[in-house]
Amino acid sequence: MRSTFLFTSESVSEGHPDKVSDQISDAVVDLLLSKDPEARVACETLTTTQRVVLAGELRCKGVYEDGAWVDGALEEIERVVRETVREIGYEQDGFHWQTLTFENHLHGQSAHIAQGVDASGNKDEGAGDQGIMFGFACDETPDLMPATIDYSHKILQRLAADRKSGAAPFLEPDAKSQVTLRYRDGKPVAATAIVVSTQHAPGYDEGAKEAELKDYVKRVVGEILPDGFPSDETRWHINPTGTFVIGGPDGDAGLTGRKIIVDTYGGAAPHGGGAFSGKDPTKVDRSAAYISRYLAKNIVAAGIARRCTIQLSYAIGVSEPLSLYVDTHGTGSVDDARIEDAIRGIDKLGGLTPRGIRTHLGLNKPIYRQSAAYGHFGRAAQGDHFPWERTDLVDDLKAALG
Repeated sequence: MRSTFLFTSESVSEGHPDKVSDQISDAVVDLLLSKDPEARVACETLTTTQRVVLAGELRCKGVYEDGAWVDGALEEIERVVRETVREIGYEQDGFHWQTLTFENHLHGQSAHIAQGVDASGNKDEGAGDQGIMFGFACDETPDLMPATIDYSHKILQRLAADRKSGAAPFLEPDAKSQVTLRYRDGKPVAATAIVVSTQHAPGYDEGAKEAELKDYVKRVVGEILPDGFPSDETRWHINPTGTFVIGGPDGDAGLTGRKIIVDTYGGAAPHGGGAFSGKDPTKVDRSAAYISRYLAKNIVAAGIARRCTIQLSYAIGVSEPLSLYVDTHGTGSVDDARIEDAIRGIDKLGGLTPRGIRTHLGLNKPIYRQSAAYGHFGRAAQGDHFPWERTDLVDDLKAALG
């Protein structure tokens, strides 16, 4: 890896149309898991001007049984969808939680998929699909995340908090950020470019009001980034296209699963290609990506390496992972193959089977809506939420590696 370079990551806000879709899909997942911890769901959401459309498959006691909706279930799903849009903050002519048109095209799960996943006889529960999943951690930030994506998320989280508290009433829900950092000797040392595009109230694209918005954004960025990172060298691009009043699903259609790099490591690590939102935790696209992050983070937190990439792979209907790969990028204190052996030998991980992952991390719970904006990783574990961010495997790894 080069020691001196520029690297960039972007984030998008909870009001971005794709993130609206992700949050709706995960709100549906949470609803179904609250009814039935063994629920199966793959919920895709389309958002556009004054319209939300759901499609996908499910199996859930108390909601969808024997090929039919339970009384009141359709109404409850619609209520959750509208509440999600309201909580994001959309009360605009082009997208309003109360008046938007809602369509539900969810239907029962394929029996042929279910037979591969369900446990039966001597067969353990299998993976919900084939695929490859990656996890990553590094020591660039206290969250053990790449600095560019970490700061990009935090800028937008601050904008959203100020919008909702009234501290920045000129902000609207849709926004994007992008942070370019200069790395020297492999460490981030300065911000060379900051891009923030935020939807705003009418009038904040000219004169004193435009200056107020731009000064506000620069102040927020200065408070988020380390001292000295924004400097005279930094190039600022705040609402570079000019007016940004029409935004969210009214300005651009949104779909579940289109922001997989924003959801993970900002391009600083590989991605297996599968999205997370809208999927119950039998889908290894989600659960195996979470355990991979958990393993990588604990390896870095234990001081075993400064950077770590983990890959897992699965086949549909097969419980055991097909492969486990560890790469510490030359920063490890022990051989990577020894780390792989240590992981395989930790009984509490349940052999990294889908059931073992869900049991160890406690994933069969309604914990996903919070993960659907501002990244699935680099967030503090909070009760049942973000359990893959815990560092409670450090002692096990140290013991296994001697």
